[in-house]
Amino acid sequence: MTLLDRLNQDMKQAMKNKDKETLSVIRMVKASIQNELIKLGNDTLSEDEELTILSREVKQRKDSLQEFKAAGREDLVDKLDNELVILQKYLPEQLSEDELSAIIQSTIQEVNATSMKDMGKVMGAVMPKVKGKAEGSQIKNVVQKKLQ
Repeated sequence: MTLLDRLNQDMKQAMKNKDKETLSVIRMVKASIQNELIKLGNDTLSEDEELTILSREVKQRKDSLQEFKAAGREDLVDKLDNELVILQKYLPEQLSEDELSAIIQSTIQEVNATSMKDMGKVMGAVMPKVKGKAEGSQIKNVVQKKLQ
């Protein structure tokens, strides 16, 4: 089942349950997917492209969440927290710190990285392996620790 199919199914359920918040989040994600389809000129998206869109949506909300927390806007913080919970349902299961560390360690050995100068090579090789399963900032931190 594609992401769009799951979203359509969940949207119908949210309408039946009169769950306005879930419905709103699903509509936003569907709009992002439609925009991407139009931009690419395709009829469907690959699973990788769907993950990219979902990850982008989650990242935008996390960035906004930090700004709202800093500004003391608790009303908006709660709303974004709920939206993030809804979006997390559509992402693949996140990697644990140990799993991520093992993937990064094997990638460092694959690309023969020895210092921080090789961080770009490592990040470029790791990102496709963990797409949607870990955040970029988390990956960056682990790579930095391993290359020091």
